[in-house]
Order: sequence, then structure tokens, then C-alpha cells
Amino acid sequence: MAILLGCDALTLDFPTKQVFHDVTLGVDEGDRIGIVGKNGDGKSTLLALLAGALEPDEGRVTHRRDLAVGLLGQRDALDDAQTVHTAVVGDMPAYEWAASPRIRSILDGLISDVPWEATVGSLSGGQRRRVDLARLLIGDWDVLMLDEPTNHLDIRSINWLAHHLKTRWQAGAGALLVVTHDRWFLDEVCLSMWEVHDRAVEPFEGGYSAYILQRVERDRLAQVAEERRRNMARKELAWLSRGAQARSTKPKFRVEAARALIADVPPLRNDLELKRLAVARLGKQVIDVIDVDAGYPDHPVLEDVTWLIGAGDRFGLLGENGAGKSTMIDVIQGKLAPTAGRVKIGQTVRFGVLSQQLDELTPYLDSTIREVLSHYKRSYLIDGKETSPEKLLERLGFTTQQLWSRIADLSGGQRRRLMLLLTILDEPNVLILDEPGNDLDTDMLAIVEDLLDGWPGTLILVTHDRYLMERVTDSQYALIDGRLRHVPGGVDEYLRLVEATRAKGAQGGASPASEPSADAAPAGPSSGLSNAERQRLRREVASLERRIATARTRAEELEAAMAEVDPTDYQALQDQQVKIAAARDAVDELETQWLEVSEQLEG
Repeated sequence: MAILLGCDALTLDFPTKQVFHDVTLGVDEGDRIGIVGKNGDGKSTLLALLAGALEPDEGRVTHRRDLAVGLLGQRDALDDAQTVHTAVVGDMPAYEWAASPRIRSILDGLISDVPWEATVGSLSGGQRRRVDLARLLIGDWDVLMLDEPTNHLDIRSINWLAHHLKTRWQAGAGALLVVTHDRWFLDEVCLSMWEVHDRAVEPFEGGYSAYILQRVERDRLAQVAEERRRNMARKELAWLSRGAQARSTKPKFRVEAARALIADVPPLRNDLELKRLAVARLGKQVIDVIDVDAGYPDHPVLEDVTWLIGAGDRFGLLGENGAGKSTMIDVIQGKLAPTAGRVKIGQTVRFGVLSQQLDELTPYLDSTIREVLSHYKRSYLIDGKETSPEKLLERLGFTTQQLWSRIADLSGGQRRRLMLLLTILDEPNVLILDEPGNDLDTDMLAIVEDLLDGWPGTLILVTHDRYLMERVTDSQYALIDGRLRHVPGGVDEYLRLVEATRAKGAQGGASPASEPSADAAPAGPSSGLSNAERQRLRREVASLERRIATARTRAEELEAAMAEVDPTDYQALQDQQVKIAAARDAVDELETQWLEVSEQLEG
């Protein structure tokens, strides 16, 4: 397998930090590499270095002779005065690009809804991004480097892009490097992973799921070693605590060794875990949307929509860009009056809304984080303990020094994390999240998912991140041609419906509005299950996942408590070990049940 490009002993310094130190990497033909890491650790910088767009301070980057590298940056260099036509295909004759099945597929998959002769300057941010991606993909490249290619794409377009990248080259040919926070996309497209952290790049075999398994195992081994060291430290401390006279009879080096052991023992608190927050209780009725038409006089958006949302429901809302998701959210909140039908909102409902644009932070741009937090209660009761908003924010990745930062100076990811916390601190009981994963790295997305997984109120999620959607919601609905449809088969069923709708439209067949109602939605191919049975199984899977998480936490607490047992009390040690074994058996039993139910569901 021939090497296409590589770097040797790469070092790069920025004025405020060293980004990379002595990094050596290689990209071979056939590589499909996903790049992950925390925001600010250097993922985009690494692509720029490997593409030759940025020079390192030390080391070198080498390319195979005549290597063609295509780079999609987070910002485009499109000319506002150009037409979409010129920006995408340049001076290529129409008969040439129109005769190419590959180019036609790219144009249809990404920009079929963008006016061909419109100027680039008149496009929305999302349209402009898709035009830039289409421009890049129609080129012939040996290596493609894509920085957040799924930004501004809906789920159908993301699915199309994944298929395109998987089939773009023959097996063993070409190379792909992609930076994205979309974990489904990483698993679908990538065969290996690079983790950027602490000025280094660490490779892992396999896609995102395999990377997480390897990283968890690495962290587990580190935790075992650390726990062993802590136990040694505690034993030494116990030995030291047997009175001043006893200590004075021991060799001095033993005392110094004990103090060295505990000098850098980290605190037991996990700074990246946000615990569940108390919320106001909901009554029996939450939100009833009944036979609603909504939109604008010259542009109807929703037609005959009925959606009953109850206490504790966890719903995901799917739909292509422009399908009406924002209109649906406004209708649910009562911000947009329907043109027909009615919306009934329970008297106890308190909305908490995280918007995609984060407009709620606009009045506070000149304030510091600490000043914003001063408008909230000074303490919240979390798991029986009082905790301040500042401490909760630290668990979402903010340092104490950053609490003095102005809101205007925060990055997009920092603003989104702050706004998510502020939304929850308002103690709503209906939480509406519009693209909460934007600008977040994969580790922080996992933290947000952990938070949402324990959300005790009603949750409505709008996102194009299918991994996030399927992780934190129990049931999904889709807006297709103005109609709301329940999709028991989740994102996969939604994609089938969208493709069928597009195919019918191309053939001049029936419109999606004439398709069966949500109650008659297909149960999915070859499953043989009724809709009711599939819904029951999906609820059981979700319930088992929550029970497994609780059981694992219990087992970990018991294992942590083992360190507090007197090491000379053998009976106490044995009793604690019995409790740990029973807790682990409970986890195994629940995991077996989860596997059995999942197999029935996939049938």
C-alpha cells in the first residue's frame, strides 16, 4: 500500500500555546481517517498542515509527486458576485458536466434546491456551505480533507454524502481525512481514527465505535493503576496516622515516600459530569396540537397536524431544511397561532428553549459569565447536595478563570454549553432543543447526552445528528410535505420515506400528502412486527439502557467504596467483594435482556 502523504517530527507553536510537538504521521492509499479531539486542540490546524496550507515551525510535510489534495475548510473562499453555476463548475461546458453521472449525482445530492443562476452573495449560510462542498466534490482528488462537512446538511444530505464518500474511490484507492462531530458519520465512513490531544496525535484502528471501545479500555487500565496507587497511598497514610511516637520510630524515607504518593492524587469529583437538576412537576396535560394548519398567508407550512405531547415524552423531530421544523416549534410554544385547528398548552408547562442562533445570549454579550450567573439562584439541590451554578458550569468544561470572560469573547461551542446550562437553571419542565450539538466536540457531546439522558421532564429535540437523536429520544416524528408522521423505524425509516417521496415526485406520482397516516406507517422491512409491538420493544430497550446505566453506577460506587474498607479487616473486605460481584451480575443480566430485546426489534 503506497503512502500518499506524511509528516515527520512536526512542531507548531502559536503565540499563546504549543499546538503540536514532534508529531509523525502517514496517510496511505485506501485510508479513511476520522479526526476527533476537543475544540481548540488543533484538528483543523492538522488538516491545514497536511494540505500544505500552513507551514510548521519544525519538521516537514511530504506529498507524493503530482498528488492532488482537495481541502474543505470551515470557511469558504467563494466570490459573492459569482453565480452558483460558475462557483461550482467554473467554465466547464454544460454538455460536459451534464453528461457526467457523478457530477449530476453531486449536484442533485447537495444543491438541488439552490437556484443555479443565483449569486453566491444572495445565498443563506447553509446553501453557501453546500455550494462549496459540491464545488470541491466534483473535482478529481487523490486525497480529500474535509473540515466539518456535515455542518448545515440535513439528515438526507448527510446520508447521501456518506454513501458518496464510501463509493467515490475503489477499495484501496484514494484517501479521506475528515474532521466532524457527527459520530454516525464517522462510524459510517471511516476505517481508522486519529485523536488529537495534548500536542500529539494518537491513532486508533476502526471507526468511531471501535475508537471509543479502545479509549475506554485505555482509561480503564489507567484507572485500575491509579486506584492501586491510591490504595497504597491510603495504607501509607494509615501507617503514618498511628501516632507521633510510632511515626518517629519509622525510617524517615518511608514518611517522605508516603507524602510523595499522595502529593498529586487527583480529586474524586468528575469535573465533566453535569448532574440531574430538579424541575417543576408537570400536570396530566402538557401540549395538544390538534388538526393544525400553520404558516404564512403566501406560504402554508403545516397541514392537518395532530401531535399529543405528554409528561416525560422524549420526542425527536426530523425533517429536511425548510420542512417546517421551526414553524412546528413556534406552534408548540404558542408563539405562532395556527390558521386552523387548535393548540392547548397545560397550565403548569414551563418552556426552556435552546435556539439554534443562541439569540437569548445577545443582551449579555458585554457581560461576563459570572455576571450572567448572578441573575440565577445561588444554589441548586443536586442529588441531595447544594451546588452553585459556577460549579455546575465547571463540570461542563469551563475553568474558574473563564468565568470572568465576556460572552462576546466565547467560542461557538462555549456559548452553546453556557446557554444549555442557563436554560436548565431556569428549571423548565418542557425542554426544546434546536441543534444543541452544533460547535461541540465528540467528548462534550457525550457529556450533553449524559445530561439529557437523565432529563426528567418532557424533551423535544431537533437535530441533524442522528447519533444524538437516537441516543436521547425514545420516539421520532418527521415533517414530510407539511404533514407530521410518526416513524417507528427511526431515522432509517424516515430516509426511506424521503427517498420514496422524491422518487414519486420525479415520476409525477402521488404526493407525500396522499400517503398513509402515521397510524398506518410501515413497520419496516422483514421485521414482521406490528407498529404497537415495535413501539413497545423500543420503549423496553430505552428502559433497559437507563437501568443498565444505573446498575453500572451502583457497581462503580461499590468498587470505589472498597478503598475505604480497612485493609486489615478481612471479613469487611469479603463482604464488600460479595456486594460488588452481585452488582456486576445485575449489570450482566440487564445487558443480556437488552441484547435479547434488541434482536427481537431488529428481527
